[in-house]
Amino acid sequence: MKSRIPEILSFIYGPEIGAGITGEALKLLEDAKPRIEARAYSFNKGTCGSLPLDETDAFVITYGDQMRKPGEPPLSGLYSFFRNRCAGFVKGIHILPFFPYSSDDGFSVIDYMQVNPELGTWRDIRELSSSFRLMADLVVNHCSVKSGWFSGFRAGRSPFTNYFITVPPDTDTSMVVRPRTHPLLTPFDTVSGRKYVWTTFSSDQADLNFAAPAVLLEMIRILLYYAEEGVSVFRIDAVPYLWKELGTPCIHHPKTHGIVKLIRAVLSEAAPWAVVVTESNVPHKENLSYFGDGDEAHMVYQFSLPPLTLDAFLRGDASRLTEWAEALPPPDGKTTFFNFLASHDGIGLLPAQGFLSEAEIAGMIDIVVKRGGLVSYKSTPDGDIPYEMNVNYLSAIADPENDVPVRARRFLSSQAVMLMMPGVPGVYIHSLLGSENWREGVEKTGMNRTINREKFTHDALTAELADAGSIRSAVFKGYANMLARRAGEKAFHPGASAEILRPVDAESRRVFGIRRFTDSPDEELYCLVNVSGERTAYRFSGTQPSPGAGWKDILTGDPFVPGKNRLLPWDTRWVKKAAP
Repeated sequence: MKSRIPEILSFIYGPEIGAGITGEALKLLEDAKPRIEARAYSFNKGTCGSLPLDETDAFVITYGDQMRKPGEPPLSGLYSFFRNRCAGFVKGIHILPFFPYSSDDGFSVIDYMQVNPELGTWRDIRELSSSFRLMADLVVNHCSVKSGWFSGFRAGRSPFTNYFITVPPDTDTSMVVRPRTHPLLTPFDTVSGRKYVWTTFSSDQADLNFAAPAVLLEMIRILLYYAEEGVSVFRIDAVPYLWKELGTPCIHHPKTHGIVKLIRAVLSEAAPWAVVVTESNVPHKENLSYFGDGDEAHMVYQFSLPPLTLDAFLRGDASRLTEWAEALPPPDGKTTFFNFLASHDGIGLLPAQGFLSEAEIAGMIDIVVKRGGLVSYKSTPDGDIPYEMNVNYLSAIADPENDVPVRARRFLSSQAVMLMMPGVPGVYIHSLLGSENWREGVEKTGMNRTINREKFTHDALTAELADAGSIRSAVFKGYANMLARRAGEKAFHPGASAEILRPVDAESRRVFGIRRFTDSPDEELYCLVNVSGERTAYRFSGTQPSPGAGWKDILTGDPFVPGKNRLLPWDTRWVKKAAP
C-alpha cells in the first residue's frame, strides 16, 4: 500500500518543505516498526482500514495514582486492582497522563518520554499493556513551561527557539476562539528579551508551534515510542486548537485536520491495530468533523451524551436525548463514538447547544449547583459564558435525599444509556466505584475540576466495596454486571446496527429506547431505560418488541413480556428473545 505520509506532509507544509521532511518521517516509522510489532498482544486485532474493536471493548478512565497500596508503586497497585477486581468485564484502561508534569493534574507535560517516577516506570506501563488494551494521551497542543523544550526556548538554544508561538503584545487576537478566560498571551523573559507566548489553557502551558516541522517530527517520534511501550489507543488531547494562524479563529484549522490524518497514517503503517481517539469538547457538528472521510479519528468523544442524559433524568423526559440520538450517523464499521458520561473534566455545556434550550440548560445548572456542583466559564467575544459543570455524575443524577438503593438504581440506569449507545464505552473510575462530590479537594486545590478527582488508598477502597450497604458496593456490583452482560452480546459491537425507538405519547417519552441488531435475528436486543421516577407504560412507533412471551431480560435473567411489563422508576431492561 502506498504511504499517504508524503501527501499529507505536502498539504501541511507545502510541496518543498513537505518533501524535505518526508524522508525523516518515514525513517522514524521504519526504525520503530519492528519494536512496535513485538508489542502486538493477542487482543490487538484488526487490520488497517477496519475498526479494531468489538463488543468486549470497554475502557475505564483513571489516573495512574488513583489507588495507592503500601509498598507498591501506584501503577503496580492500579494493575493489581484491575487484574483482581475487573478482569472479567474491563478490557481497556485509559491512564490519564502519567508523565512528569507541573500542573493541570498531568496535562502540563515536562517530559513526554518519561514515566513520572512517583507513579512507576515504563516496566509498569508494559505490564498493564500486556493484560489490558492501554489508552494513553498524546498532549499535542502544549507542554509545560518547566519542560526542557521551554527552557531551551528561553535560553535561545536551537531547535527550541521555534518550538513555541510568540507575537507582539499588541497583536489583535480578538478572532481567536478561547476555551478559558485567562489572557491568551503570557510574558516570559528570554536571552533575547521579553517575549509574549501563546498559552491557550494556562500560563503554565505553552502552545507548541506546529508550523515548525521539527515539532511535528518530535511528536511522531513520541507517538511511535508510546506504541513501542505497548500503547494501542491514542487519545489526541485538545486537538481543535492545534494549528494557529492569525486572522482566523484558530480552531478546527484545516491543517489541524491534516495533522490528525498524519497521526492516523503513521499508526496505520506502524501499528495497524492501533486506534486514534480525538478529544474535541466543542458543539456536536464540529466534533463529528474529526472523523474526516474515515481517515482521521477511529473514535470521537460523544460529548453531547453527558449533558443530554443528565437533562433526561433531571426532567424525567427523554425527548431531547431521543431527538439527538436519532440524528447520529449510523455505524459504518470503520469509525465509531467513544461514549462516556463522566471524566476527569466536567460535564461540557457547549455540546448541548442546539439540543437543549437556554432555559433547559439554565435549569440543569441550577439543580447541579443545588446538589453541590460548580460551574466553570470561558471567554467569548460576547463575554464569559458557562463552559462546563464540575460535579460528580452520581451526585448530579441522584437526589441526595433518596436512600442508597434508589440512588444506585437511578445512577446505574443513567450509565445503562451510555452502555447501550452505538460505540465503545468509556467509564470514569469514579462512576465505576460510586464516588460522590469531593468538595474538600476543591478547597485544597482551588480548582473546580478537583471535585471529581479524589484519590483512594487500596485498603480503604476495598473496605467500602465490601460494605454491602454502601453506595460504592451497590454501584460497583451493578456496573460490573452490566459491563459483563454487554461484552457477551454481538448486538453491542460498535459496528452493529442501531435504531432509536420513537415514543408515541407523553408517558412513553419517559423511556429512552434503542434496538441493537446484527444480520442474525437471534442477536436482536431491545434496550429500555425509564428516566423518570414514575411507573411507566411505553409504546413506540415502528419497530418494537413483539407482544407475548418468549423475551428475557439479559441483565437479570427474568422473563419479560412486552406491553405487559411496565417499567419501574429508573428501570433498565435489556431484552432478548429467549433461546428455544
